[in-house]
Amino acid sequence: MSWRPTYRSSKFRNVYGKVANREHCFDGIPITKNVHDNHFCAVNSKFLAVVTESAGGGSFIVIPVSQSGRLDSHHPKVCGHNGNVLDIKWNPFCENIIASCSEDTSVIWEIPEGGLRRNMMEAVLELYGHSRRVGLIEWHPTSSGILFSAGYDYKILIWNLEIGEPVKMIDCHTDVILSMSFNTDGSLLATSCKDKKLRVIEPRSGRVLQQASCKNHRVNRVVFLGNMKRLLTTGVSRWNTRQIALWDQEDLSMPIVEEDIDGLSGLLFPFYDADTHMLYLAGKGDGNIRYFEITTEKPYIQYLMEFRSPAPQKGLGVMPKHGLDVAACEVYRFYKLVTLKGLIEPISMIVPRRSDTYQEDIYPMTAGTEPALSASEWLSGIDRGKHPVTDALVWLVLICGQPKPLAALCWFSQGKVHFLPAFQTDPVLMSLKDGYHRPNQVVFKVPVKEKKSVVVNGIDLLENVPPRTENELLRMFFRQQDELRRLKEELTTKDVRIRQLELELNNLKNVSPNNA
Repeated sequence: MSWRPTYRSSKFRNVYGKVANREHCFDGIPITKNVHDNHFCAVNSKFLAVVTESAGGGSFIVIPVSQSGRLDSHHPKVCGHNGNVLDIKWNPFCENIIASCSEDTSVIWEIPEGGLRRNMMEAVLELYGHSRRVGLIEWHPTSSGILFSAGYDYKILIWNLEIGEPVKMIDCHTDVILSMSFNTDGSLLATSCKDKKLRVIEPRSGRVLQQASCKNHRVNRVVFLGNMKRLLTTGVSRWNTRQIALWDQEDLSMPIVEEDIDGLSGLLFPFYDADTHMLYLAGKGDGNIRYFEITTEKPYIQYLMEFRSPAPQKGLGVMPKHGLDVAACEVYRFYKLVTLKGLIEPISMIVPRRSDTYQEDIYPMTAGTEPALSASEWLSGIDRGKHPVTDALVWLVLICGQPKPLAALCWFSQGKVHFLPAFQTDPVLMSLKDGYHRPNQVVFKVPVKEKKSVVVNGIDLLENVPPRTENELLRMFFRQQDELRRLKEELTTKDVRIRQLELELNNLKNVSPNNA
């Protein structure tokens, strides 16, 4: 590194990583050997999903988080894809809904309560729109029915899952999109691309607000740093050393600070915790996880400590805040994929405290599991994010059965009462005190599509979609061969039956004159 950790008063400077006991790990999992740069793992408070190695298509398994231990070799899988699964993400507002993308399409699945009991082949919704394979998917952070997908056709499609159709297309990229990240209210989208450019995009219009040509710092991954109006990127310097860079989202002409990490070649994955302002860096193929504290003043990036392990990691899943163990002062939890052992290890990042009481300073109000707005509201231009009010805030209370916050705020300033309009209210937050066991009221509704047809020369083009991948082409070829064989057998059977009927008819004709 190019800096040395100096003493600094911070409540997170003694954070340490704790690996779960063997009985709390997940063993015997055939983790995929795909070399695509992704995590291949997604976690929420109910389920753990992992992309697995399979033949003749792509699949992933879904395991209840509480059912740790060795996995049964015949454990049911989600296996409806015809190509390799490249990315999976849980819906942040409905924990039984997961999106997956592969070399053929993007698909929405609904996992039953308690997990899978048999192989799942039928998806709730299939999303066709990209002309090449889909490598990335991201759920919108505040809207319940918006999904973003990035394909190898250099396009980002915005899907409205309330109707099951793409509503916007972002086509400003000239090469493969490497990563996507949203700001807190989802009004801005940051992307890194293989064309060595970093972009900040207004997703609804597709307009590029800021763009940086990263010649000295080749960007691989990008992440928004909460409400700090900063971006952090990981990449490679001109001397082929792994590097991180901090950017101002409103001015990408030059990074605020660049820091070299090491000389290894694995991709660096950044994870940012907006509640504690901690940044975690985990390298693909590394065994360690470095963590830092992000500040608004110099030196901006403060090194804290490093978790070390001899087992290399292929990817990492992250547990949402409401799934953490608050009693143990756990502020972050990784699920580490160890391909060589077929093992998934939970790693808890813990703040050491002597007191057994609830630590409010390390658990501020955090994003909850209720959406702030619907898909149609977001598409109409509404954003719900934090407003910079520094005076005393007063919630208006609406009496309808029980008190609840109204979508408006007022504050007192210079002897006047000022009101915020409904589209500037805070996102739905929750407290982690006493745990969070409120039942989720969000229900995923499958859109009802009318059957459309485009008939050309008597052929429905939508019913005869051309194959998108080589595996799909082979499957279609063998399916057609089986169909031809079956039709030939039917024709042969019909011919034999026709001859039999002709013989019977001739016999009847010969018998009738003799009887006369």
